[in-house]
Amino acid sequence: MTSDNRAPVTVIGLGSMGSALAGAFLAKGHPTTVWNRSPSKADDLVAKGAVRAATVAEAVAASGLVVVCVLDYRAMREIVNSLGDAPAGHVIVNLTSGTPQEARETAAWAAERGVDYVDGAIMAIPAMIGSEHTLIFYGGPEDVYDAHAATLTAIAGAGTYLGEDAGLPSLYDVALLGLMWTTWTGFMHSLALVGTEQVPAAAFLPYAQAWFEHVIAPEVPNIASQADAGSYPDNDSTLGMQAVAIEHLVEASRAQGVDPALPEFLKNRAEQAIKRGHAGDGFGALLEVLRKPATD
Repeated sequence: MTSDNRAPVTVIGLGSMGSALAGAFLAKGHPTTVWNRSPSKADDLVAKGAVRAATVAEAVAASGLVVVCVLDYRAMREIVNSLGDAPAGHVIVNLTSGTPQEARETAAWAAERGVDYVDGAIMAIPAMIGSEHTLIFYGGPEDVYDAHAATLTAIAGAGTYLGEDAGLPSLYDVALLGLMWTTWTGFMHSLALVGTEQVPAAAFLPYAQAWFEHVIAPEVPNIASQADAGSYPDNDSTLGMQAVAIEHLVEASRAQGVDPALPEFLKNRAEQAIKRGHAGDGFGALLEVLRKPATD
């Protein structure tokens, strides 16, 4: 560690995200060593003060903390395997995107080789790296994470440790992405519907925003509480009633020539939940179908 308490860091993988990570460490004063299969990708970072390692071994040897952000978990393992013996005294923080299963398998693979390993999931685009509001999830041995948590604040002020399970960061990642994609897709389906009558998206937008703010967002904590309790009170709007409205959405989509697949999915799940006895429960009862899909 340097005299001013800025620990040296190595960043392996210099795609757009890896370069942003290395740039953020440099900006916060951390001596930063970089390596990439294509050495020229390090040129801009070297101009800012980074040290270009000629080999992976040289890169790892330069720092106690090694941050990896490459194409996939297979590429990450190939890079570490190329070192031969386990990089003793070094911690690998893997910020490569993947699935929970890949993260857990890689954590087990690292443990077998005596490698101190923390897995992470970046909830940001490269331009956001280094912001105090940027969120990165981490999972792995707590003592290993704690030893480097202060250094990792250089890339994300909102770094969040989720526990010993290395798969949880990726699970949170895909869950939040699913929330984002389905929300955006629902909004685009609405725009497609009103657009069939030449209603501009800008004209519909204020009503959509108000709907999100006053109807959708306030209900999210209620649904979360119901999910934990396993109980779905109707709050004056039963699933049976909602199923009728969903049927209207399906029919309107078909009549307006808009893809009905999204509302048909909702209709199907609502019907499954009703068959399981949830007609008098609230909309949150759909969770039971999503948790335990039909096998027929």
